[in-house]
Amino acid sequence: MSRARKGFTVWFTGLPSAGKSTLAELLAPELRRRGHGVEVLDGDVVRTHLCKGLGFSKEDRDENIRRIGFVCAMVTRHGGAAIAAAISPYRAIREEVRGKVGNFVEVYVQTAVETCIQRDVKGLYKKALAGELKGFTGVDDPYEPPGNPELIIATETESPQESTARILRKLEELGYVEPLPGAEHAPEEEARIRERLVRLGYLAS
Repeated sequence: MSRARKGFTVWFTGLPSAGKSTLAELLAPELRRRGHGVEVLDGDVVRTHLCKGLGFSKEDRDENIRRIGFVCAMVTRHGGAAIAAAISPYRAIREEVRGKVGNFVEVYVQTAVETCIQRDVKGLYKKALAGELKGFTGVDDPYEPPGNPELIIATETESPQESTARILRKLEELGYVEPLPGAEHAPEEEARIRERLVRLGYLAS
């Protein structure tokens, strides 16, 4: 009899255009390859459907995150893998969701605002900086970084594929995901990976 899988939530948080959705889209098929049922809750998509009608006041932003968290908790409770990619700018509401979900893996997508502006294909930062868009996170509304996330992703110094591999390794370490058979790295590759992580400051030399 196969062992029941443990449900969990991967919660990507970071500035607009930091790279959250990109990582969520890369992570989801990798988890499915490992036999997990996966639900992806992208912030933009959720606002169109689950949270239609909510504005961008702090109260509405918090309610948006509570609704995403409610779905994540349900998926997690039933043994699935929930992936949330939402700005979720306020630390307190993220911690509230963590408490309700339980198996909660917070991934801080740490990207400088200057890089986010360059990546912003919708031009929202440009409008916010010109005063045409009020209450925009990272411009005239605060973003509160996590105090102790399970993982920090520095998108400016590693590729999305490298970041996804690190997320999978963290999920393996936490016991939520089993490695794919034969996926172990050769010793020389392990050495290269370790050297790179030391250089990026993720491991001590």
